[in-house]
Amino acid sequence: QVQLVESGGGLVQAGGSLRLSCTASGRAFSSYTMGWFRQAPGKEREFVAVINWSGDITYYADSVKGRFTISRDNVKNTVYLQMNSLKPEDTAVYYCAADSDRWRVATYTYAYDYWGQGTQVTVSS
Repeated sequence: QVQLVESGGGLVQAGGSLRLSCTASGRAFSSYTMGWFRQAPGKEREFVAVINWSGDITYYADSVKGRFTISRDNVKNTVYLQMNSLKPEDTAVYYCAADSDRWRVATYTYAYDYWGQGTQVTVSS
C-alpha cells in the first residue's frame, strides 16, 4: 500500500513557475514508476509526465514538453514536477500516481495503482 500526498499548487500568472511535490509513504517508493496527470473542469484526466523507478527514463505530453520537468528523489520518497512558462491552459488539478510495475513506463491512467488527492494549479492570463 502506498499513500501519496501532493503539494505546491497555487495561483500563478502566465509565464510563471511552480514546483509540485508528491511524497509517498512506505519503503518501496524506489520500485515504483511515478506519473503526473491533470484534470481540468469538464475534461478527462490526461497524462502529463512519467519517470521510471531509477529516474533515467522520462516521457512528457507534447503540450508540456520543454516547459515541465519531472524528477525524483528516492531517498526522500518524493517525485517533483517543475513547471515553467505556465499557460492558462495548464490550469487543472494535478495528480501524482504510482505504478507498481517498475518495468513499465505508462502514459495511461489505468496502469497506475495508487493516486494522490490532487493539488490545484491555476494560471491567470
